[in-house]
Amino acid sequence: IEEDKKEEKDPTPSNDDEITTPLNYVVLAGGGGEGRSGIPNAIVVSHVNFTSNSLSDQPVVKHETGSDLPYRMTVHPHGDGIICAFQQSCRLFEWKESEGNEVHKLGVKVSEKVLIQLEDVGQQLALTFNSEGSVLAVGGEDGSLRVFKWPSMKIVLNEAQAHSSVKNLDFSCDGKFLVSLGSGLCRIWDVTSSKVVASLAKGNDEVFAFCRFSQINDKNPHLYIAAVTDYGGSILTYNTTTWKRIRTSRVVREAISAFNVSSDGKFLAVGTVGGDLFIINSANMRVQMMVKKAHLGLVTALTFSPDSRALVSASLDSSARLTLIKDKTSSGTCLFLIFWFC
Repeated sequence: IEEDKKEEKDPTPSNDDEITTPLNYVVLAGGGGEGRSGIPNAIVVSHVNFTSNSLSDQPVVKHETGSDLPYRMTVHPHGDGIICAFQQSCRLFEWKESEGNEVHKLGVKVSEKVLIQLEDVGQQLALTFNSEGSVLAVGGEDGSLRVFKWPSMKIVLNEAQAHSSVKNLDFSCDGKFLVSLGSGLCRIWDVTSSKVVASLAKGNDEVFAFCRFSQINDKNPHLYIAAVTDYGGSILTYNTTTWKRIRTSRVVREAISAFNVSSDGKFLAVGTVGGDLFIINSANMRVQMMVKKAHLGLVTALTFSPDSRALVSASLDSSARLTLIKDKTSSGTCLFLIFWFC
């Protein structure tokens, strides 16, 4: 979503799936599933207000998906839309733009493009684009891993048994590697050759939960794995040349339920089953900032702003919040978030 640098007042939407720009946005998706929880299944866009350090009380875009719960989501980094994973298939949604006499309106609509390759493939638990938006990786509950060229959807990798179940995926910054995660095994794939170049096994008391590549200040890339242990949550750091573990850091006492890394590599964000947030300095693995009971339920998703100055978190309690990172001065930026709750 492109930004206009002019300052304007917060818009009042003319209907439930359009907003006026310019704004800073966070994209969320989720709902109450097929039950009668009172929470509609929907893709939601909220306004990020850095003046009040908060998200808008009401969504400025809301596209309901009927009885279909968008269980996972990824946003194309350069505006090609949103891909949501539903119970059996993945569906593409596009930004809907229209020019009026006074305002520029933005909405969400179902794309005419059908992702045939992702029809009737079962529940997908992980979706991600590489940083250029030229490759899409999708991991299934059944353990399948599929990688496609975007937007052609030409298959690059189709591995039926990558894991017992694919829990998380991430591309390296240069797009050369893809990491796929199961509960007990992490595999590193060379995207060009579609071959496994390394397999990382868990320790005796570890359950792998999340994986993220990062680029740190000295330009040596690291791979981080967030793991749940008998004693709480740990972050495991790997060298991406040797694929050897170089550090194991216990960071929280509770189980980790969400994890992410800032784009500048300086911060790691951890959310817990108890609703707490932790900002961790990647240089020394010390907690730089903690927000106790940021949410009433477990944290389901975290994302940093592209300038690494703010964190958006979402929870099973159907809430989302903005947290400013200490020692950072926030400014306008676009935010994208994967959010689900059942």
